[in-house]
Amino acid sequence: MAIPDWPVNERPREKLLAQGAAALSDAELLAIFLRTGVKGVSAVELARHLLQNFGGLRALLEASESSFCSGKGLGAAKYAQLQAVLEMNRRHLAAQLQQGSVMDNPNCVSDYLISQLRHLKREVFACLFLDNKHCVLGFEVLFQGSINSASVHPREVVKTALSYNAAAVILAHNHPSGVAEPSLADKQITERLSKALELIEVNVIDHIIIGSSAPVSFAQRGLL
Repeated sequence: MAIPDWPVNERPREKLLAQGAAALSDAELLAIFLRTGVKGVSAVELARHLLQNFGGLRALLEASESSFCSGKGLGAAKYAQLQAVLEMNRRHLAAQLQQGSVMDNPNCVSDYLISQLRHLKREVFACLFLDNKHCVLGFEVLFQGSINSASVHPREVVKTALSYNAAAVILAHNHPSGVAEPSLADKQITERLSKALELIEVNVIDHIIIGSSAPVSFAQRGLL
């Protein structure tokens, strides 16, 4: 049965408008994105098939172009559309960060860093540079490494902090393995950076590690 023939309260688009996006399943949300199914298969059925084949919504969203386009009912146009949606989400989160002190909305900081770092296949090290009221001045990825490491040079972090005239900084990096627990090397570089930045009166207020589950905050762990 085609979706237009379903009861109104079961149609994904109508359900979203009536109950909000949070009420929809992953398959229903994906069906709205797909808009149409393929011959003999509704958009919801196609969405369920894709989720099963890719191993879930996150895996589909983070798939490479070639992998994504190999999916049934997908292609370059859908991939471009998806990338545009993901980039709009990143820009929306960035705009939220600009609205005030990051201390007032730590969840927004985590959400933004997840959107920037979690999908990356290689480890990178980044910084959120803040003014004396802890409002965001800028975000930069400063170092890129292999699949499990990134060489971090304090001199470059200090140089960039000075270029922003920053008063504080939030350090961040991802663990492509998915395990966000801080390593000994993570703790050591945090200490080195804190000491280097202290010399120019820049305070490190947190170091956040992004993995596949909840981010790990050094500040919340009492590691700073």
